[in-house]
Amino acid sequence: MFLARIDGTVVPAKKHPTVEGRRLLVGQRLESNGDVSGDPIVILDLFGARIGSTVIVCTDGDLARAELGNTTPIRMSVVGIVDAVHVPGNPVGRHRL
Repeated sequence: MFLARIDGTVVPAKKHPTVEGRRLLVGQRLESNGDVSGDPIVILDLFGARIGSTVIVCTDGDLARAELGNTTPIRMSVVGIVDAVHVPGNPVGRHRL
């Protein structure tokens, strides 16, 4: 699992039948200090995340298969929307990403 910032949505011309009617998001992985890391990724939205939201992303396809069936090609999915992050040693204590 990791944190990601939602930057947009994906509108495919054709979807796999298991993801019909489901939203696909474009996200950017975040480091513990809030910096962006790596390339953008496509994430299945199970919780109604909005652009700009910080989310928890599950990288294990078991959750997607449990929700969508064993034939789904989806591996990454939103499993939570983050309100705030507490980083030990941060003088502020809590901060929004």
